[in-house]
Amino acid sequence: MDESFNLENAEKKSNIFVDFITAWFYILLYAIRGVKFLLMDMWIAIYNNIKWSFDKNASGLVKEDASSDELYEKTKQTKEKKEKKYHYSKKTLEKYEKMKIELTNDLQMAGATRSKTPNVYQYIVRAPSGKIIKDTMSGFSKLDINSFLVNEGYEVYDIRTSKAINFMYQESSLGGSKMSVKDLVFWLTQLSTYLKSGITLSEAVRILSIQMSKKKTQQKIYKAIGYELSLGESFSNALAKQGNYFPPLLINMIKAAEATGTLQETLEDMANYYTEVNQTRKDMIGALTYPAIIMVFSVAVVTFIIVYVVPQFTQIYDNSGIEIKGLTKAIIVLSDFLQNNLVLVVLIIVFVMIMLYLLYKYVKGFRVPAQILFMKIPVVKDVLIYKEISIFAKTFASLLRNNVFITESMDILSKITSNEVYKAIMFKTINNIVKGEKISEAFNNHWAVPDVAYYMIVTGESTGQLADMMQKVSDYYQQMHKGIVNQLKSFIEPIMIIFLALMVALIILAVIVPMFSMYNQIM
Repeated sequence: MDESFNLENAEKKSNIFVDFITAWFYILLYAIRGVKFLLMDMWIAIYNNIKWSFDKNASGLVKEDASSDELYEKTKQTKEKKEKKYHYSKKTLEKYEKMKIELTNDLQMAGATRSKTPNVYQYIVRAPSGKIIKDTMSGFSKLDINSFLVNEGYEVYDIRTSKAINFMYQESSLGGSKMSVKDLVFWLTQLSTYLKSGITLSEAVRILSIQMSKKKTQQKIYKAIGYELSLGESFSNALAKQGNYFPPLLINMIKAAEATGTLQETLEDMANYYTEVNQTRKDMIGALTYPAIIMVFSVAVVTFIIVYVVPQFTQIYDNSGIEIKGLTKAIIVLSDFLQNNLVLVVLIIVFVMIMLYLLYKYVKGFRVPAQILFMKIPVVKDVLIYKEISIFAKTFASLLRNNVFITESMDILSKITSNEVYKAIMFKTINNIVKGEKISEAFNNHWAVPDVAYYMIVTGESTGQLADMMQKVSDYYQQMHKGIVNQLKSFIEPIMIIFLALMVALIILAVIVPMFSMYNQIM
């Protein structure tokens, strides 16, 4: 009887062990399949589905024996947009005509008085299409606003201002936000093309305003620029009056171009400049995006295993009475902690990241040591230094080519970088110029300035070819930056995958080790 009982217990333990090993095998198998699916299969499936959709659409449009004429007829857009017609009641039109008469009388008296500071005017006009438009713009008098709107082809019914209107619309009228680099490049390219074709600056700005009908903020800014030009303001001053919408570098470059008569060339040069700077930023973002995704994915996978998988084994160990110690015990303790405090841990991490971001952005005492620390880390320091030197040299070369004063150039350069180390170099350069010293003195023996860049600046000073030499510095370090970013990206990708594999393997090893003790007890 005892022998049969012991035999039954042994069989049960053997079955439990076999079931456990089998279950663990399937968990590991499906975990690997899940990781493989997220990293590879899912993207391949998405690509194939998109490709299949395009192939299907193409096959629906074109038959194998279709001629080029048939293809043209099938793909030609024959649907024409119908021009929308606007109809208003007789009573409404009479009301607007009465407002127009009152405005005409007002413009001959108080409406012609110009204020010293701009006010926001709310106006009602009728566009050439027949649509009645209500909008706002900034100006110095009703008469100026009326003249501008009439020149734009509008029929003006009413123009008014008040303290309430100024309070409600002042910020939006002056454009508080910054123009995106993409929109800025498009704007500069279009404006340069119009000027090259013989169109006047005012007309070019008006055309761009019409083109931006779907982007109300940009259209309002362009109208404000056109208004300033109609008052006789220079183009640079018109841009400067739009708040922070246009970068200071562009405004100063246009101011210098107006003095030398090279506005069209400067616009082309600045379009190329912002395109290259934007490409440099994209390279940086591209290099960091994939590692960041892998890091987040790694943390998510490890957290899932610790929070949801490890507790299953913990229950088995408790039922078997196995003594847990070492790495396994540490992981089990971590698992228990995360199960009870996962939400709190996530909130703390988010809070710390937000606080670090705010400190870095707004507290100079924190930002300076953080930037110096990053610029001392191997490999990372080269990425940061090459980027800063490339942008500095490119901007300085553009300023010199457009005859901007050296002191003013350095002031602009100090504003286009957020790196406090390079800002300090710029201010030191300005002080040296005031003392009659050379520009290169501020860059001499500075750890954040590569020797190649310093000696090229010295050569440019001594030969009188500083602008050309700075452009060469920019091109050289832009290529260096692009190369090291690509190398860093290629290096980080396998490192992150290996890191994820090691973390998962470490957890699996820590969980499997106690299984050998349980197996010995069964045997």
